[in-house]
Amino acid sequence: MKTILLVEDEFGIATALTLILEDEGYRVFSAANGRKALDRMGEIAPDLVVTDFMMPVLDGAALGQALRADPAWKDIPIVMMSAVPEESVAKRFDGYTAFLRKPFTLPGFLGLVTRILGD
Repeated sequence: MKTILLVEDEFGIATALTLILEDEGYRVFSAANGRKALDRMGEIAPDLVVTDFMMPVLDGAALGQALRADPAWKDIPIVMMSAVPEESVAKRFDGYTAFLRKPFTLPGFLGLVTRILGD
């Protein structure tokens, strides 16, 4: 079973995406910001990180930079989600595997996750 770390500060979005991913057979852990996500990385060893771009404490760009800087985590795929245009996100961090513009469709989201994880 593939493990996904979902990093999202909006509780409703995090809950909905967690339930949907679990229904698809993924094991999902969540964190409300990048700092909490980094704290969880060692305990869960995710196959994929799905993160929001704009969050308090430590945003998606800073999280992505920290993941890419750590040899243990540098190869983990990152899906960056944001309502802002991709060009704005890429100016701060361009090391993500895929970008997902909010709002997105669930089939599009699940298709992207499936393609990245090879399921």
